[in-house]
Amino acid sequence: MVDIERYDMLIDGAWVGASDGAMFDSINPTTGAVWSQVPEATADDVNRAVEAAHRAFSSGPWASMTPTARGKCLRRLAELLADQSEELGRIESVDTGKMLKETKWQAKYIAEFFQFYAGCADKISGETLPIDKPDMFVFTKREPLGVVAAVVPWNSQLFLVAVKIGPALAAGNTVVLKASEHASAAMLAFGRLIEEAGFPPGVVNIVTGHGDPCGKALTSHPLVARISFTGGPGAARHVLENSKRNFAEVSLELGGKSPFIVFDDANIESAVNASIAGIFGATGQSCVAGSRLYLHEDIADEFLDRMTTLTKEIRIGDPLAEETQMGPLCTIGQRDTIEAEIAHAVSEGAEILTGGKRPDMEGNFFEPTILACPRQNLRIVDTELFGPVLCVQRFKTEEEALALANDTEHGLAAGIFTRDSARSLRMANAVRAGIVWVNTYRVVSPIAEFGGVKGSGYGRESGFQAMYDYTRPKTIWMNTSDEPMANPFVMR
Repeated sequence: MVDIERYDMLIDGAWVGASDGAMFDSINPTTGAVWSQVPEATADDVNRAVEAAHRAFSSGPWASMTPTARGKCLRRLAELLADQSEELGRIESVDTGKMLKETKWQAKYIAEFFQFYAGCADKISGETLPIDKPDMFVFTKREPLGVVAAVVPWNSQLFLVAVKIGPALAAGNTVVLKASEHASAAMLAFGRLIEEAGFPPGVVNIVTGHGDPCGKALTSHPLVARISFTGGPGAARHVLENSKRNFAEVSLELGGKSPFIVFDDANIESAVNASIAGIFGATGQSCVAGSRLYLHEDIADEFLDRMTTLTKEIRIGDPLAEETQMGPLCTIGQRDTIEAEIAHAVSEGAEILTGGKRPDMEGNFFEPTILACPRQNLRIVDTELFGPVLCVQRFKTEEEALALANDTEHGLAAGIFTRDSARSLRMANAVRAGIVWVNTYRVVSPIAEFGGVKGSGYGRESGFQAMYDYTRPKTIWMNTSDEPMANPFVMR
């Protein structure tokens, strides 16, 4: 008999269940068995969380706390996160199937994001304006927006929490986090650190549930001032529709189908390793996965020989085991979709170079797969699968590579491998993507902004500028003259 973990939501500093007692199961994707249960929030639960956040923003200790004091809370949170990164990583691995060696490292590194925003909290400033009116002193200050609704998917959830609530809290806002219904446990475990770090009740609230009613009630709530959403385009359309009700500011990060371009002068070994990491790391369940590989025809055969050999050697298994290199997909639905899309691609003329099926083992596992695609207009080429599937095409010229890379609805990330520095700069400038990696891939930093263009959304996360996106300027005019104001009905 397996013990089932039961989690509660964090609302107004208290750990509570859903008001109607409803819960839903979380499945361990490695075993297919229920391992935890989390509350299924009602609209009333969401309302309580938003009202608690609004009270914390409007009155109480957080409202009067200095920016430096807010930074100290964030710094304490960073220290706690680093100390407990292994346990948080274990919970996330059990819940999502991601590799423990990755989740625990990521949890520890995410502490750096909170350290960064801790230091930024008292660096937000306005400006004085050289106004064109005499006897006027005019300046601006930046004020927090209010309640922020942060909607986070299951993959890389602690990272996404950091890049959303880090700048939001540093700027003085309060937050209601909605965890994904597919894997909520790690975020709820993270919530315990919020209390320990000294944040007053209501400053950070965490709710769990499905898009309707939980997500709908949150993103349409009249007290929500800003929505930061990461997820799929279908859900994003609902978010935008909901935001019509509250006129909340919205930022969207919607994933991608990122091109990975390798020229004939590239370091082949480096490019192969980066491509494997870019598509098979995290079982391909990454918004920046380099899932479209474009190879110069002169090096394509050598590149694919090396890559298929290494891909066949990837060890699939329990994400908690040290020897495992790739874990399961998070949900059965992902696995079924991937199978169907590969079958459709093959019917359109794609060739499976390796993988393409489930391994003979329990759980949501799928083999790392490389598909040779004869043309760009195969449906799979521009469909985000969120799994370990790589589409490969060949090109002859730089112009052709650029055209193929930009022929997509998405625009989150891109990778370019070449030793020609002029070419790398030309390509980096011309590729329509929010992030471009040259001779590297899938690296992030709290200092660097992150976000996409086109169908990959808008707005930016991480970096110093992100804090300003959680504020609005206020302009203050001061008349410095002792003379009375003129009669407005006497024109001079």
